[in-house]
Amino acid sequence: MTVVYYEDNRELREGMSFLIQATSGLTLLGAFPNCHNLPDEMRALQPDVVLMDIDMPGLSGIDAVPLVKATAPNAQVLMLTVFDDDDKIFRAIRNGASGYLLKHTPPSDIIAALFDLHRGGSPMTASIARKVLQHFQHPPAAVAPVANQADYHLSARELEIVRGLVAGYSYKLIADDLHISIDTVRSHIRSVYDKLQVNSKTEAILKAMREGLV
Repeated sequence: MTVVYYEDNRELREGMSFLIQATSGLTLLGAFPNCHNLPDEMRALQPDVVLMDIDMPGLSGIDAVPLVKATAPNAQVLMLTVFDDDDKIFRAIRNGASGYLLKHTPPSDIIAALFDLHRGGSPMTASIARKVLQHFQHPPAAVAPVANQADYHLSARELEIVRGLVAGYSYKLIADDLHISIDTVRSHIRSVYDKLQVNSKTEAILKAMREGLV
């Protein structure tokens, strides 16, 4: 699995870079102090996973996520930040981030999260996951009315796959459960993303939960 890392704190960037390079199965393609040249870097490197800080000079990590998705569409973005406020969490997810960890997370757990993300998971620090759940258990008054499933024209198979994603299943588990290939699962998920107008698995899960699709 190939990784690109964006972090403006030099000590943290060097420490995490060393850890990634020392981990079997991971290849660090680059570690950068800002996102000034991110589109060119993404086009050239095409990583599997991008580990992204939020508070960087110039372009923030949150605003950089859509650029990652536009220039390296197969890359998954894992936010690694000190910020745990709702606005930043949900902006990052809406922009296409597939995971959200706080910087106090033990290094071994960050490495495990990289592998989890690449396998189709959506790793989050426990306190962040709780905020996400609470958001849907107690939605703000301004949330739009629940949409009808037919509005998105999801097929029966696509709905089964969305239910698997919401349940936390990996692509492999979904494939095994539905007796189809992983490539078929990926094909259906791309269709789900297009129909729901989302850019990541996490965003698809959140939208499905918010709009009562599962």
